[in-house]
Amino acid sequence: MNISSIIVKARQENIEDVKKSIEETGFCDIHFVDNEKGIIIVTIEGKNVEEEIGKVRILEGLPKVISADMHMSYCEEELEEMQKDLELNTENTLEEINSNKPIEEINYYGSLKGKY
Repeated sequence: MNISSIIVKARQENIEDVKKSIEETGFCDIHFVDNEKGIIIVTIEGKNVEEEIGKVRILEGLPKVISADMHMSYCEEELEEMQKDLELNTENTLEEINSNKPIEEINYYGSLKGKY
């Protein structure tokens, strides 16, 4: 499952119409609106990037939308892999610390929060 944030831009006078159009799509949630700057932040979900890009294209095509750009993306599979890497790298760092090496020779690989 992917979750992404999208920045939708519109003219100030069109924000309410664009918000209504976004809500009517039924596939995204509005989290923030800046009426003065004409910015709406939404999130979308998809089973893969292709599905999400299709939804961004729909948002781009809504009436009175100037642009819709994917800003951040989160993928569960990537997170799991990154967590495994962080755990392994933290173990490597702890081994080096416990080996009594001089501090200058220790390779730091990630967070040690909660380990000491």
